[in-house]
Amino acid sequence: MILTPAHDGGFVPYSRVLLELGPITIYYYAFFILLGVLAALLLGLNEGKKLGIKSDYIIDGLIIILPLAILGARLYYVIFEWSTYRNDLGSIFRITEGGLAIHGGFIVAVVGAYIYTRIRKLDLFKVFDLIAPGFLIAQAFGRWGNFFNREAHGGVIGGMRNGSANLTHQEQYDFLANTLRIPDFITNNMYINADFGQHYYHPTFLYESLWNILGLIIVLIVRRLKITRSGDLLAFYLIWYSIGRFFIEFMRTDALYIGETGIRTAQAIGVVMAIAGVVLLVLNRTVFNRKHYTKVLEEDVVE
Repeated sequence: MILTPAHDGGFVPYSRVLLELGPITIYYYAFFILLGVLAALLLGLNEGKKLGIKSDYIIDGLIIILPLAILGARLYYVIFEWSTYRNDLGSIFRITEGGLAIHGGFIVAVVGAYIYTRIRKLDLFKVFDLIAPGFLIAQAFGRWGNFFNREAHGGVIGGMRNGSANLTHQEQYDFLANTLRIPDFITNNMYINADFGQHYYHPTFLYESLWNILGLIIVLIVRRLKITRSGDLLAFYLIWYSIGRFFIEFMRTDALYIGETGIRTAQAIGVVMAIAGVVLLVLNRTVFNRKHYTKVLEEDVVE
């Protein structure tokens, strides 16, 4: 079904609200985050049996670490956007309006997983092998919450010059709908009155979601190859996600910055994460001398 381009009128942006039940309001933002978590959990439970990790341990770990990771994601965002929140501290708790930074959630999740594995006496690297694809699929779903919030988008299609768009609204629309072949329901919802006025903006949420889906597919294939070591999946995630986010971040209009340096936090930490991923790949084959992933699967299946 071809919709009338949003700039021709008649298109009503999608609501941020999924469902209202009396005093309870459920937002798409929360829905897609939870949907991503559920998908990650199901994926983890299935692979966890093959890695010798009991389902109860995985579920308990999720119940403990997930709230902490969300808190970490929120605090990370608030810290780097403090000027926005310092005069309205109550807004810090309104996460349904957006404002979660995945890097903050990831850092807390990794630290939480480390502590949890020490308590449960689990192999940390096996847990990391579960976390890596879980993060990819959770982020792929979670980005769609940004779509309904009409946030985390890129700049104006075609760019701006001297305060004016380089392309007409029709040309902007055609680029998304006809050149990139992005479905109309996404294209039209990207017609936003934002930083540079009413224009079509790059759906960077979609670019990142697709990048994560591609990464997930690669992970599912790579973890069955004989060259892959236990612990390599986390290294792959660190490298893959960081590369995609580094370049997508150039397009974002809502990037977080390190003070007044002009350095985008996502790119800075992405470089660190990518380097850490490469180092982990080397350590897995030298210092840690980790077994091949397929060998671990043969040894540790839980009946």
